[in-house]
Amino acid sequence: MTFSDLNLSGPLLNALDERGYTTPTTIQHRVFPVVMSGRDVCGIAQTGTGKTFAYLLPLLRLWKFSKDKNPQILVIVPTRELAVQVVESVKELTTYMSVVAIPIYGGVNINTQWKDLQNGADVLVATPGRLYDLILNGAFKTKSIKKLVIDEMDEMLNLGFRTQIKNILDLLPEKRQNLLFSATITDEVETLMNTYFNDPERVEAAPTGTPLENIEQTYYDVPNFYTKVNLLHLLLTEDESMTKVLVFVGTKKLADDLYEQLEAKFPGTAGVIHSNKEQNHRFNTVKQFHEGVYRFIIATDIVARGIDVAEVTHVINFDVPDVPENYIHRIGRTGRADKKGIAISFITENEKPLQEAIETLMKQPITKHTLPESLVISDELTEDEKPKVFMKEIKLKIPKVEERGAAFHEKSAKNSKVNFIVRKKDRMMKKYGKPIKRAPKK
Repeated sequence: MTFSDLNLSGPLLNALDERGYTTPTTIQHRVFPVVMSGRDVCGIAQTGTGKTFAYLLPLLRLWKFSKDKNPQILVIVPTRELAVQVVESVKELTTYMSVVAIPIYGGVNINTQWKDLQNGADVLVATPGRLYDLILNGAFKTKSIKKLVIDEMDEMLNLGFRTQIKNILDLLPEKRQNLLFSATITDEVETLMNTYFNDPERVEAAPTGTPLENIEQTYYDVPNFYTKVNLLHLLLTEDESMTKVLVFVGTKKLADDLYEQLEAKFPGTAGVIHSNKEQNHRFNTVKQFHEGVYRFIIATDIVARGIDVAEVTHVINFDVPDVPENYIHRIGRTGRADKKGIAISFITENEKPLQEAIETLMKQPITKHTLPESLVISDELTEDEKPKVFMKEIKLKIPKVEERGAAFHEKSAKNSKVNFIVRKKDRMMKKYGKPIKRAPKK
């Protein structure tokens, strides 16, 4: 099947042909007729399967010109990077169409985005938090939304956008077509679809756990962190095929630490990206990588989803991800558009259970490679790797206090006080020796 076999308009076909796109992916040709029929859709697909075009192509085919400045198509995405990427994809496909698409995300001046919306937009691509703020500010009329896309739904829930998503859905018109795309369908995603969608048709292509066929997966058994650093340096030095490499690490601090060690050895060709980096730094890093200025980027899982960087030759898992599904998302950054890709993992003894969980999910083992003979095995350990010395806690027995009586002595007789009542008659008798009687009344 080719794109010509789909019911696409001339402008869309010309734009695809101009950029060398000829064959739709599985998710693209399966989703297209369902969206064209007007039904709600639940697409289940991994990163790297082409789901951005899967929903953009039919929606742009159904789009009709309107003088209304309010958007007809709303796409909700988890990250600002993905928002920018989707807008770029819209621009690619609408070279010969008069479609205006704008990205909306946090971290920049909201007033500027408010003005952009006032100028008009046909396609609005937004992150949940900033989108909800703009809706409450009256930046655009939600009643104009005819098509809604929620992309990477499982990731948005992981990032804590649950409440914003529900609030936005409550504000949108009931009469609309809904498209949801997610790598995994959790109970929470099911509940959301049952509440807000109208009997969505499920379209599944390369579900989570299915390893991409055109990616060669290997791993090295590595003893410690500094040996991992040496191995990464060795591979980057000796393997000339590593022209665009994504290096994934577990934490933001580790990303910065690793960048400091490697940037000096590969000056001007290394980048680092994670959620603590400023907006402009993140965009510039991806741009430099895309243009080939940076040979490799050290990143956390923030770019495992949604960032479409063409022709990534290698993905290196410097750390094994805690969640097995994230491994699939990471390696999906290479081997795109039917090209071959290579994924290499550095695995310590402590990470073996994580490797087993990944292999169980994929239902296949990862191929082991022998460490290069020229690799320097480091004896230096990080604080986390150093063996912990547990001292036996000796509890000291505190001697018991001897039981003693109360600390007081008997009072003398004159100081003893006894409360009793003495009648006046008795007091007079004691004083005068005889009873004192009242005189008789006259």
